[in-house]
Amino acid sequence: MSPPFGKCYDPTGALHGIPTFPWKYAPEGYATRRQLRDRGLRPGGQAVAAQIMRRSRRRKAGVAVAFLYRIELAKPVRPMTPGRAAALAKAMAARRTCPKCRVDSGYCIPTSLGMCPACAYPEAQPVR
Repeated sequence: MSPPFGKCYDPTGALHGIPTFPWKYAPEGYATRRQLRDRGLRPGGQAVAAQIMRRSRRRKAGVAVAFLYRIELAKPVRPMTPGRAAALAKAMAARRTCPKCRVDSGYCIPTSLGMCPACAYPEAQPVR
């Protein structure tokens, strides 16, 4: 067993506190949040059952971790209600509207600018 593989393999949870498996080696019956969502499920309040780990140069700790949940304990996704759909549409409209010129730009305003690019860089706009 290679050293990186051995550090990520702890099926009893003695080293990391919960069962830990290397990337792509999780046993059947476990799924990540995204995998549950693809099946139309959600964790439903259950605790994390296990985790998968892999080495990562991007992470400060040197490993990437994904939490796993039991599929049989997962619950179906709640249906979208008209009220939730209206609230979501209103929130997305607020993200698209420039606070300075109050124009709906058709895309989400960059948070780094805080306003639409036309208001952030008026000198860069072509003269018409």
